[in-house]
Parts: sequence; C-alpha cells; structure tokens
Amino acid sequence: MTLTFTQSDWNDLWESTTPASVTHGLEPVETRHSLPAYLGNGCSHMINLAPGLLLSLTDWQCTQDWIVQVPAHEHPIQFTVHLSGVMDAEGAHPTLGNGREYFSGGGMSPGYAEHWYGGQRMLIVNVELEPEQLDQWMGEEHVQSILRSLLCKGQDWKASFYPKQTTAMRSLVQQLRHPPYQGAARRMYLQAKVWELLAMQLDLLMADQGMSLPSSGLKPDTIARLRYAREILTQTLEHAPLLSEVAHQVGVSDRTLRRGFKELFGITPLGYLTQLRMQRARQLLQQGHWTVAEVARSVGYANLGHFATAFKNQFGMTPGACVGRGR
Repeated sequence: MTLTFTQSDWNDLWESTTPASVTHGLEPVETRHSLPAYLGNGCSHMINLAPGLLLSLTDWQCTQDWIVQVPAHEHPIQFTVHLSGVMDAEGAHPTLGNGREYFSGGGMSPGYAEHWYGGQRMLIVNVELEPEQLDQWMGEEHVQSILRSLLCKGQDWKASFYPKQTTAMRSLVQQLRHPPYQGAARRMYLQAKVWELLAMQLDLLMADQGMSLPSSGLKPDTIARLRYAREILTQTLEHAPLLSEVAHQVGVSDRTLRRGFKELFGITPLGYLTQLRMQRARQLLQQGHWTVAEVARSVGYANLGHFATAFKNQFGMTPGACVGRGR
C-alpha cells in the first residue's frame, strides 16, 4: 500500500522524529532527521554551511512506497545528485536518479506529487542556495544568461535543468559525504566542495549546446493555458490527442505549447506524457494482477517493444522485473 502525506503532515512527521541539533561552537548548525521506522531506516543529515547555504546528506533504506503532495511554493536554487535510488516528482520534472540529476533556479515552483519507492537505498546529496548568495558572482557576459535564469525570485517561475551525472560529479559528491576533517576545518572543506559542485554544474550547462535556456518569462494567461494543456495530457494517457489538437483546444500555437511547456514545467509535452504513462505502468505492474502486455495497452502502447524500451529508460529495469514488487 502506498502512503500519502500532505506537505504539512510530512513536515510534522519530520519535526516529531528530529533529535537535538548537533552544535559547533556557539551556533547549532547541524540536525539529523531519522526516517520513521514504518517507512524504512536511515537519516538525512542537514548542515547549515553559511547563511542561505544548506547541505543535506540523505541515506535511506526505503521499505515502503509513499507520496508527499507538495503545493506550489517559493523555491531556492537547488542541485541534487543521486548516488543510488530514483525519485519521481509528477508534474514538476522527470524521474531523478539513474544518471539524471536536478539543477533548479530560484523562483516559484508548481505543485507536484513526490513519489518515493520501497525496496531501494536512497543515497542523495542535496544543496539549497538562496539566490542572493549566487548574485555576487554575476560578471562574465557568457555566463550571465544562465545565471539570470537561476536568480529568479518571488512570483517568477523557476527554471529547471537535468544534467547527466559524470564521474567527476560522483567523485565530488563522495568527498562531500566523507570529509577528511573535523570541526571548523570540516565546515570550510564542505563549503569549498559545494561551490566546486556548483561550478561543475554551471560548466555542464554552458557546455551543453542542445540545452534551451529559459526566456524572460511567460504571461499569466499563457501559464494558465499551459496548465490546462498539462491537465488534458494527464487525463488522456491511453488515447492522448495530437499535440496540435491540444494546442488548439487550449488556445496557443504549437510552438508556444512545446517551448512554453518545457520552460514552465521543465519537460516537453511528450516527455511529460511518457513520464505519466510509465508511472502508471509501474503502479499496475507492482500490483501483480496485470501482464506486461495488458499494462502496455492500458497506458497507450500498441508495440510491446517500444513500451519496454520506454520503461527501462525511465526506471532502469525491464517491465517484467517490476511485476508484483508492490505486493
């Protein structure tokens, strides 16, 4: 059975399981949040490295599926690297893990359902940075367009990117998990490694010639129409209309639908539809009552090979390996 929490319920759950802060000097700068026993075991170690700079080191062995319903909220600059495990955030971005990472600017985030899955170990390094902390590094002309997309605040919609994990990135994250120093030297070391990781992420973004950077923003009316388009896709998994039909139905051009959808939600319309189909397929397969062919047809795939390829690309396993895992 999959458990579902509101964001408020989840926050209360963390508060009830958080032990006393670990202190360095006069200021409490670290806390550990233990995963509730009925969800699994392990903890998240949160370190306030500086004002507006938070490092989180998560090591969970999950034994239960759960969902956290996250409402729209103001978002810091954030980057996340998964050493193991995957996590879905339906409606916000693709499946994270299996070599696909997350790098987001500040601003407003749309609401989404955050899915965590039992039967996997989650090793995650997450950094949250207030835009003001990055603002001081604005300067060189060739990086300003990327930095501006990260420095949004208030009611501007955040920009999201999904860089591929590299060997260098993985090595740096391991150094963050196992610092060689203690006390103040440890904290200085972790700060330096976090900034190094940020520099590495920015370098990857600038080197990726195929990445489309966000424009200056979308009009409120366009945002409303794109949200309507997402709702249409969400409700038509088995027999999804052509994108041109969706664009006509919501009153935007094909180009606005494709580019605006990617800018607003961090994923293309086809990518979003595929993500929803795969998430639904995994839920059905885990129940153990459907064959792979039946599940493929139920989410709109007539070709079993195409379905198996899409499923493995999303989750790193074949559909057959997923059958009955939720029972």
